[in-house]
Amino acid sequence: MTSIDLNADLGEGFGRWRLTDDEGLLSVVTSANVACGFHAGDAVTMRRVCELAAERGVRIGAQVSYRDLAGFGRRAMDVPSAELTAEVAYQIGALEVFARAAGTRVSYVKPHGALYNRVVRDEEQAGAVVDGVLLADATLPVLGLPGSRLLELAAGAGLPTVTEAFADRAYTDEGTLVPRDREGAVVTDPDTVVARSVGMARSGEVEAHSGARIRIRARSLCLHGDTPGAVDLARRVRDQLQRFGVRVEAFA
Repeated sequence: MTSIDLNADLGEGFGRWRLTDDEGLLSVVTSANVACGFHAGDAVTMRRVCELAAERGVRIGAQVSYRDLAGFGRRAMDVPSAELTAEVAYQIGALEVFARAAGTRVSYVKPHGALYNRVVRDEEQAGAVVDGVLLADATLPVLGLPGSRLLELAAGAGLPTVTEAFADRAYTDEGTLVPRDREGAVVTDPDTVVARSVGMARSGEVEAHSGARIRIRARSLCLHGDTPGAVDLARRVRDQLQRFGVRVEAFA
């Protein structure tokens, strides 16, 4: 039977401000990408999400980012390699404290936003992220885009790698994500998101922004937690995956 992991970005708030319905999404997803304080999140939020995830048996992932609270981690930045390595390790370590306190551990690492897109092609920044993961825990899987420099370098360094697809983001013909500033970059129609999810899980294919069919082989499927109606959409996706014979389970 085909199986796939469902992940979502959680803990994306700061202080009294909350963006994601963490409790609702944790009742649906199998892996939680938890903001570690650099693009969103704070100590109280990280602790709360780790406790909720542990209660529900959801795997906890460190969603590491450029230090960019004001831009939600989505602004292009140039960070020296040594600095980025240290900051990636710092974010993983901070989340690990709260995961262990909740009786579990950080199970994987996933970059966020501008960093995620940068390490698809940028070897220097990808290498810095890999070095940061190695510094924190050389056994942690790295979640990223198929064919990215990040996953290539991570595999070369002996880290487990996991490929990821996006149900609600448009793709280029090369299999990369359409930049968010382009029209149609985010897929908002719920029926389309559900159909894409089932298609990618069962056939490993999706329609690119151009209309071409492209191959997307992924072990994990991401649903953005900051999308309006994210919880209901995630439930629909999970229900339809299971209806079509796809087992939904964590990769880690």
